[in-house]
Amino acid sequence: MNIETNKILGAVFGTLLFVVGVKVVAEGLFSPHAPAVPGYDLPAAEEASAGGGGAPAAPAEPLPVLLASADVAKGQASAKKCASCHTFEKGGANKVGPNLYGIVGRPVASHEGFNYSNAMKAHGGDWTYEALNDFIHNPKKATPGTIMAFAGISSDKERADLLAYLQSLADSPVPFPTQ
Repeated sequence: MNIETNKILGAVFGTLLFVVGVKVVAEGLFSPHAPAVPGYDLPAAEEASAGGGGAPAAPAEPLPVLLASADVAKGQASAKKCASCHTFEKGGANKVGPNLYGIVGRPVASHEGFNYSNAMKAHGGDWTYEALNDFIHNPKKATPGTIMAFAGISSDKERADLLAYLQSLADSPVPFPTQ
């Protein structure tokens, strides 16, 4: 072998040594931190109340207290989330969802001319403030099998404002529940 071949092989091995060195340094600086348990951390479920032994924690304030301080104007603003699927005026047309005028106190799945899902028809009962509050909070949990695509409103205060607005949409409004 001549000296030129040795120079070429030296350059190739030197380059490989340099690349391996850079890789080792880069892995040291930018190494991923593997979690102890593979997967993603999910938010913890709400803590059970001390005496509940597994029951969900009670809301911060009972619904009657929230309704007593509810703001109809804020509820009307919040109802804009619902306006793409529902109408609110008396005698209003059904859209993807039924018209909501006079919903408080009316039987579930009873609005004339609207074709309700089987889950809503099987739900039964009347739309009380408590039933509406549960449904608006999480429709899929309140009525399993409903085809309503709305995720719900998590804020207790916002739901109370919306319920106050729905109360105002009636010829003879149903009074708020008392404690």
